[in-house]
Amino acid sequence: MRPAEPGDAVAWLAMRAELWPGESPGELGEEVRGWLAERPRRDREVLLACSSGGRVLGFAELSVRSFAEGCRGDRVGYLEGWYVAPDQRGRGVGRALVKAALEWARRAGCAEFASDTELENASSQAAHAALGFAEVGRLVLFRRKL
Repeated sequence: MRPAEPGDAVAWLAMRAELWPGESPGELGEEVRGWLAERPRRDREVLLACSSGGRVLGFAELSVRSFAEGCRGDRVGYLEGWYVAPDQRGRGVGRALVKAALEWARRAGCAEFASDTELENASSQAAHAALGFAEVGRLVLFRRKL
């Protein structure tokens, strides 16, 4: 487990594209460049799980938010994005990423940690539950063009 470095951009971006396939590749890349350019990162971090040979197996994008649904504090660690390569799932990589994320949030002064997932993503919901997350609500979001 280690923080992302500029040399990780290609592997990390490829995984982001898998996690968020409906997003613009250009926008995903801009976000990666933004995260990597921000040094030091006090309230944001990207952790990578890597094999002993250096292959990136997964990532956790983290932030500190001033508010998160179901939380009471004003510094809440947040799992913004969490991805494990399909061939590595079920091997403890996701669990290790979340454990490292929790440690990062504690060091950042957070007493709570939150996350979200899509309503239809049952596997992510099960993974969150298996790692001790408690569901605090469900949302239906709306949009209207002007």
